[in-house]
Amino acid sequence: MLRFLVTRLLSAIPLLLILSIVTFAIIQAPPGNYADYIRSQLMNLGGASFEQADAQAKAYAVAHGLDKPLVIQYFNWIWNMVSKGDFGYSMYYNRPVGEIVAERLPRTLILALVCHILASILGISFGILAATRQYSWVDTILSGIAFLGMTIPRFLMALIMVYLLVFHFNISEIGNFFSPRYGGAPWSWDKFVDLVKHVWPVVAIATFGGLAYNMRVMRGNLLDTLNAQYIETARAKGLRESAVVMRHAVPNALHPLIMYQGVVLPYMLTGEIEVAIIFALPTVGPAIVGSMHVGDVYVTATFMLVLAATLIVGNIIADMLLAALDPRIKLGGA
Repeated sequence: MLRFLVTRLLSAIPLLLILSIVTFAIIQAPPGNYADYIRSQLMNLGGASFEQADAQAKAYAVAHGLDKPLVIQYFNWIWNMVSKGDFGYSMYYNRPVGEIVAERLPRTLILALVCHILASILGISFGILAATRQYSWVDTILSGIAFLGMTIPRFLMALIMVYLLVFHFNISEIGNFFSPRYGGAPWSWDKFVDLVKHVWPVVAIATFGGLAYNMRVMRGNLLDTLNAQYIETARAKGLRESAVVMRHAVPNALHPLIMYQGVVLPYMLTGEIEVAIIFALPTVGPAIVGSMHVGDVYVTATFMLVLAATLIVGNIIADMLLAALDPRIKLGGA
């Protein structure tokens, strides 16, 4: 197991390196950089002439290394990240990128993990219910819910939710985790309830999409398993149908779903990011969009690299869980 884990982690390093190069190149592909944003702001909001704004923008570019070739900028970013743990400096937020990551990433991961757990529990439960009642009205309704969850874009659901909350229910406190009176208050039950009131739309929408995928996968796997020969043998021995399903069919039907979790976790993470952008929650999503808008390359590149790492970690965890649950599977070197 340890050898397998070390091998997978080492093999992830070249992949992350390639992803960092591609991400950095894509972000830098559009013309201009943050110095151009400063120039436009000085001219439009500060009333400076083009010559004054251009001189200040060039001075800013030189001071922050934006005038150097992209290859040099990339290698400086990677070297500082590996040698010093320095992810760069955010010109837009005027803070080190590491501070922004430390502030926003835990919130995003916690929300995504909550959505992932809810989607897994509900999706697997509904999948079992639909498979054991195939072609009944229960199966029809649950299959319809799964179809809607997989086809309706999450950003569209978020837009509809925002419209309903603001214009029909007169709820104006969106875009924050807490009401103003709980912002700096110590944790209490009332503060937790206030947090739930602010984040439940994000959790509900992201969970709905993941629930639909888990439900469809579990239903299909369980239907295939219920038709297996060993299931017929268990029934012939006189076991109750509930015991046949829960003790023999469900554990084997879960194996492909466990492998699928390596993809679901990043899927839930991106789902939370999409919805958080619409609701303007202070998480990773709005930070990525805001930094890309102004050309704050280090914030965008760092967050994209972190999201890629979650995909790799999710797949490694899925492999280890599958090996732990199925003794027939042996990990390399285990």
